[in-house]
Amino acid sequence: MAHTYQVLFGDGAQAAEADFYDQLTSVEVEEHADLPGAIQITLPVTTDGTPGDGDLTVVSDQRFKPYARLAIVVSAQDQPDACIFDGFVLSHRIHQDCGTTSSSAQVWGQDVSCLMNLEEKVHEWTKSDAGIANEIFGKYSFHAADDNGKDDSGPHPDTQHTVMQRGTDAQFLRDRARRTGRLFRVCCDQRAGANTGYFAKPNVEGDPKMTLVLNPAEDANIDALDFSWDVARPTEVKAKALVMSKEPVDGGSTTSSLTLLDSTPLSTFTGSTGAMTTRLTATVDGAGELRTRAESLLAEANWFVTCEGEGDLSRLNAVIRAGTLVRVNGAGRLHSGKYFVWSVRHVLTADSHRMKFVLVRNAVGA
Repeated sequence: MAHTYQVLFGDGAQAAEADFYDQLTSVEVEEHADLPGAIQITLPVTTDGTPGDGDLTVVSDQRFKPYARLAIVVSAQDQPDACIFDGFVLSHRIHQDCGTTSSSAQVWGQDVSCLMNLEEKVHEWTKSDAGIANEIFGKYSFHAADDNGKDDSGPHPDTQHTVMQRGTDAQFLRDRARRTGRLFRVCCDQRAGANTGYFAKPNVEGDPKMTLVLNPAEDANIDALDFSWDVARPTEVKAKALVMSKEPVDGGSTTSSLTLLDSTPLSTFTGSTGAMTTRLTATVDGAGELRTRAESLLAEANWFVTCEGEGDLSRLNAVIRAGTLVRVNGAGRLHSGKYFVWSVRHVLTADSHRMKFVLVRNAVGA
């Protein structure tokens, strides 16, 4: 199955020349549902003149200077393009031998959200959580995801507890996201330069983007999958707080804020013997906000099933993307079904595009 990828340089997303790909040793891109995307490009290092007098390639290449713009766009047959990375060069690692015969350079970068970590700020916010996130995304010209406004917190007026930011924009939004059961990240979809800021709960509803078939063997598009479950996790949160009126409120919960991906949740799977309770105390303005915190804690804890594997674009004919849903078929009643893609490591060489993925879900089958 034909497939290609492009390396794009600069704010204008200029495609690399054809002979650039002949020099590449490998390109690795890491996508993650709640962490910044990262890239590592490995290239041979040579001299551009007389050994000892000339400069080193890659090291002196302006396309790899500090904060140079880089993007990777993958194309698969009969599928829309996938921009799996759009960001900036942040680091070099150079290995140099005598005569540069086996010298190499690793160019490392992070997605455009690295711009959100350049300045620590102190700011008081009175908007809703989604309103705060969308305003911050706008400062960097990121498009705000449509799902950001779902199940929003409501405003934080100065008559109650306002929200104080003490840190970079990225640090602040990641902390706020975890409090409310959301994921924070910035990524592109199909086109380099068009980045979307996500501050939303994992989208576990709707149809999977693709199906990973393990069995029967004649239909398989994946060779092996590793499944694991871990039930040493809380199934109930007891939460109490004292609000500004000095009245105690109870916001405990036994349910997650997310829809189940199969029929048997953690609490049922463990049974009464394995029921685990944790306690939460927080500064809130009411029982509703406290319950949201409790449900968010359970939503994070309830990713108790993990599936790991590796696939090739030539067989899957689709790019696995972090933050989407996939279906696993042929793995038995317990582990077949829908999964949320937590992370993907893309390894691109001249001959292949391998994808090492981690899938999670909050329930198992019957």
